[in-house]
Amino acid sequence: MAKQGNLSINSENIFPIIKKWLYSDHDIFIRELVSNGCDAITKLKKLSVMGEFDQPEGTKYQVNVTVNPEEKTIRFIDNGIGMTEGEVDEYINQIAFSGAEAFLNQYKDKASDEQIIGHFGLGFYSAFMVADRVTIDTLSYKEGAAPVHWECDGGTEFSMEEGDREERGTEITLYLNEDSYEFCNEYRAREVLEKYCSFMPVEIYFADETKEEDDDKEDIPDVVDSTLADDKEDELDFEGDDDKASDEDEDAEEDAEDDSEEDAEETQGPKPINEIHPLWTRHPNDCKEEEYKDFYRNVFHDYREPLFWIHLNMDYPFNLKGILYFPKINTKYDTIEGTIKLYNNQVFIADNIKEVIPEYLLLLKGCIDCPDLPLNVSRSALQNDGFVKKISNYITKKVAEKLSGMCKTDRENYEKYWDDICPFIKFGCIRDEKFNDRMKDYIIFKNMDDKYITLPDYLEAAKDKHENQVFYITDPIAQSQYMNMFRDQEMDAIYLTDQIDSTFITHLEQRNPDVRFMRIDSDLTDNFKEELDEEEEKKLTEKLAEIFKKATGQEQLILKVEKLKNEDTPAMITVQEQSRRMAEMMEMYGMDSSMTGMGAQGETLVLNLNNSLVKYVMDHEEGENTSLICQQIYDLARIANHPLKPEEMTAFVARSNQILGILAK
Repeated sequence: MAKQGNLSINSENIFPIIKKWLYSDHDIFIRELVSNGCDAITKLKKLSVMGEFDQPEGTKYQVNVTVNPEEKTIRFIDNGIGMTEGEVDEYINQIAFSGAEAFLNQYKDKASDEQIIGHFGLGFYSAFMVADRVTIDTLSYKEGAAPVHWECDGGTEFSMEEGDREERGTEITLYLNEDSYEFCNEYRAREVLEKYCSFMPVEIYFADETKEEDDDKEDIPDVVDSTLADDKEDELDFEGDDDKASDEDEDAEEDAEDDSEEDAEETQGPKPINEIHPLWTRHPNDCKEEEYKDFYRNVFHDYREPLFWIHLNMDYPFNLKGILYFPKINTKYDTIEGTIKLYNNQVFIADNIKEVIPEYLLLLKGCIDCPDLPLNVSRSALQNDGFVKKISNYITKKVAEKLSGMCKTDRENYEKYWDDICPFIKFGCIRDEKFNDRMKDYIIFKNMDDKYITLPDYLEAAKDKHENQVFYITDPIAQSQYMNMFRDQEMDAIYLTDQIDSTFITHLEQRNPDVRFMRIDSDLTDNFKEELDEEEEKKLTEKLAEIFKKATGQEQLILKVEKLKNEDTPAMITVQEQSRRMAEMMEMYGMDSSMTGMGAQGETLVLNLNNSLVKYVMDHEEGENTSLICQQIYDLARIANHPLKPEEMTAFVARSNQILGILAK
């Protein structure tokens, strides 16, 4: 007779919460039930190694997932440890009791906890987020154990009786509710499996039962003992540090034999949907360049080759493995979005968890596997503790070591990659003081000779002409006139063209208080001009300001006169550095800089008294064409600094044609 009873719930009214709110994404039930199957297999293999289970020779372990769109079901089948009636009563009927935790407590002196995924015992109940009814058919590995059939319709009542399963392991069947029929669709289920289970440590096979019947059941292997041993997984469970090198060499020979047998079998039957030995689980010395590139293409579907990568491989004081890729970037900084996938014992947890990965490194792509992460009950977020911070610090340290090492030992490639990697580095320096301390000596800048130099290099070369001043270029086209003037005077400037550079300049000035950064059009230093008497300057400024304000209609126009060494240039626009920065900041926050009374971002019209057109204006204050010339001088100076508005450009073109007409007469 079937045993009837109520589920023992450790927290009041938890079951409705489990069904509705345990996980933010309902598709995660597939991950939970597949990982439970992997756990069951891993437990059995550990027992075999410890001599508590006589593993039949040639055992092949696997998890099968099948869907049936006609019956609206999805099944999860494993040939792992199985459960007795008492274990079902303990692990299933008492919610929040963790089978994995109990197993580890029992065998903590005999086996490591590597590859045991479960922590909270709630993963099974994720099934009720999508199913109206769930059944379990299980048979324990223990000799003489009776099979058990368990079912529950989504309430707190269950039914349990002796079942008819003949093979060791567990089969869980979900009868999907109307809102979740999508998960019995072959393509949707496969999509979720690939999302969460691509690197789980046990082979996973998938099939549509309705197609299996059509194909005479050739699409999926039965979950039975077969002809292939999987000793490699056992060896990985007990993998130690470098002191065990001799044992690992012996294991490697056995692995090679197993791999060759696996390769032979793969050509004959169905293939698993996952890779049980992802690249990050191997030692960096055993990985080839092409393997890193293939892994990148397959995981991130980016067919541009990554610039380079960092292979993380740490056993102490915590276990962490992974690969971080620096991708090729062809877009503006603000559109870059990387993907760092976080795994726990090869089980996918989430993308871009900021507690583990610093914000600035989320621009990278990669996989990080850390079994020691303190996950919360849904495994999709992290407990807030100091351990997570230690992991984050380790990752940033390894990234900084890789970058600084490349700069010191492979400068040519470092410079070649700089335009792509500098947003990561600059963002990191701004956001992380420790990262800044590690990288500050390896920040490089391209100068006007297209050579890469450090900030100290630039300051040393320029100290005789403009000590502690750094001139920079943000737009080589708009600022080409200024660049030519710099070249004429054998002066240099650096390129700062990334969007992040406006913030990075402030960062550099804060850490180098004696150094001032000035855009190349912010001022005209004494290097560009001849000496001018103060009285003469004041007199001519007043006169020309009146003429130009009247001609251009710009009453707020700020004007200055200089004797420039370059006589060919009638006028230039300079933009006061601090005013421009303030205006840019206000614009970033959606504020109107014109309300500050600064004018057009602190612009000043500098007239060249050595130029013939400016001399003409001074000598012909009331001339027939003076107003026309003033307007043209003003617009030419503005065009050399920034684009005109559409209506201003239209007026400029019309005026240019008018001037040509006058000259042609």
